[in-house]
Amino acid sequence: MIQLVLPERLSLGPRFVVPAIEVALFVTLVIANPNRLNEESKDLRIVSLGLIGVISAADASALVLLIAQLVKASGTLEGSTLIFAAVGIWTTNVVAFGIWYWEIDRGGPIRRCLREHPAPDFLFTQMDHPEVSRGPWSPMFVDYLYLSLTNSTAFSPTDTLPLSRRAKLLMALQAVASLATIAVLAARGVNILRSGSG
Repeated sequence: MIQLVLPERLSLGPRFVVPAIEVALFVTLVIANPNRLNEESKDLRIVSLGLIGVISAADASALVLLIAQLVKASGTLEGSTLIFAAVGIWTTNVVAFGIWYWEIDRGGPIRRCLREHPAPDFLFTQMDHPEVSRGPWSPMFVDYLYLSLTNSTAFSPTDTLPLSRRAKLLMALQAVASLATIAVLAARGVNILRSGSG
């Protein structure tokens, strides 16, 4: 939804198109009633992954357009607008990748609840050292959001390791996008310092 508040120049088309698609996909998932989801709900999983894909693609295009605006010699966007856009893009990146991790690990949240699920994509500390938690432990969405946040700030795994190639590729993609976004902020900060000292 960050596209609604970004300048028109940081959207590939009208600002309302991507949020409208996101809302339509989200409403479809809510109408399906998450409490009744089961392993047979493969169509809804496709819709869910589609929603995350739309959000990620919109965020990536906004980042590319933001970087293009930054490198333009004319400086067509104000500094405050660039910084606001970078913070919004970075935040969306953290949330979107948290959802990606939640959706891919061991086949998604529904399959993780079954005894027979695919091998884990991530190794959480509690899985490697079960003695540190009270009773059986299973990752919740907040664990994946934390994984996403630490990957966006450290540009590498911290306490949760990627095990599968797809997890490694997703984490690498997120780290590159986060580094590019932070580079935009740093470059703008340098420009502000230069103009202030001149």
